[in-house]
Amino acid sequence: MTGREDTAANPQDVVVTGYGVFTAFGFGAEALRDGVFAGRSAFGPVTRFDPAPFHASYAAEYTGKGPEVPGVTIGPGTTPGQVEVLLACTRAALEMAGTDGSGAAVLIGTNGDHSTGRDFWAAQQAGRSPDELRSLDSLAGRIPQRIAEELGLGMPRLAFVNACVAATNAIAHAAQLISSGAATTVVCGGASMVTEDVFARFDSGQAMTRDAEPRPFSADRAGLLQGDGAAVLVLESAQAARARGAESLGRVVGWGMASDAFQVVQPHPQGAGLAAAAHTALRRAGVGPQDIGYVNAHGTGTALNDSAETTALHTVLGDHAPHVPVSSTKSSTGHMLEATGAVEAVITLLALQDGVLPPTLGLREADPDCDLDYIPEGPRPAAITRALSLNAAFGGVNAALVLERARPLDHKEPTP
Repeated sequence: MTGREDTAANPQDVVVTGYGVFTAFGFGAEALRDGVFAGRSAFGPVTRFDPAPFHASYAAEYTGKGPEVPGVTIGPGTTPGQVEVLLACTRAALEMAGTDGSGAAVLIGTNGDHSTGRDFWAAQQAGRSPDELRSLDSLAGRIPQRIAEELGLGMPRLAFVNACVAATNAIAHAAQLISSGAATTVVCGGASMVTEDVFARFDSGQAMTRDAEPRPFSADRAGLLQGDGAAVLVLESAQAARARGAESLGRVVGWGMASDAFQVVQPHPQGAGLAAAAHTALRRAGVGPQDIGYVNAHGTGTALNDSAETTALHTVLGDHAPHVPVSSTKSSTGHMLEATGAVEAVITLLALQDGVLPPTLGLREADPDCDLDYIPEGPRPAAITRALSLNAAFGGVNAALVLERARPLDHKEPTP
């Protein structure tokens, strides 16, 4: 396999023309640059609920520090609603893309807004009538419907609910719709907020560390930490973007999905499903291991995930694996569950655009089973053309994206 030529797009090439992003660092790309790319941690003691009943007590919550989310009021003990944050991200993405999104499909990774349940019972106990519209947001399928209704977007309106690959699958499905000619514009992404019930589930499964940092790939890693996150991307066919004079911010050139069905919660020890998804993504992109300049790893900070993912990368990248920088930005943002693939896609696009690779925080002691270049020393300047973004989830589901630095859209594809 050889690398793609940096030439103009064909009608079915998939470009990113806009995005909106939110993490515990705040709203927008600058918050990511000042946080993730500066090597800062967003973790702190949980404030939205009493963590005393749990083993873990830290998370990456947005508490109002950093750039505010347009139209969303954050106060002590409050949880931003998924719809509110997704609307802000979608408006920002459409504005950046220079389009109103009329007729665009809406694909969102979400498991429903779990904060609505708490609001429902709080209202009941206080003798108030619960907000019916907000209560409906607990249904995953209602989230993309509300986004589309509010902003006048099109069909289909789909929710992807397969846990930590949900947003990645939404992006992959969007890219497939555009690549196949079934759509010209798709709004896609995901959202997840730190809520007590989801926190309790991960805590009872002993998946979270009691420390204030997750330390992916480090020998002393002890589990993940959760974080707030949402991101929405506008994907378009390069032909449509070129026709309206839009700027390409990057390209989705490859995507792959795979299930190894190894175990309900444990990853395959050799990362078989993750390797299969990555192989498919590279094959679809028409690139080989030597064409990948960076990997944004799933990197949860759990013992089983990080070693399995390292093995998968050796399988996919072969002899090139030791030479490819890899980092887990969950070491900075926390694990954003259904949103994580969309937020990390934006982070990867920024790495391609800015020529800076984000570091892995907390990696102090080398693990013999994790023997790649994890960028532990801080942000690293690097001019790269393509990057691989990986995500995995409970149930043995895996997903991969190959993203490419932006190329001009204003000239014709050469004749083969």
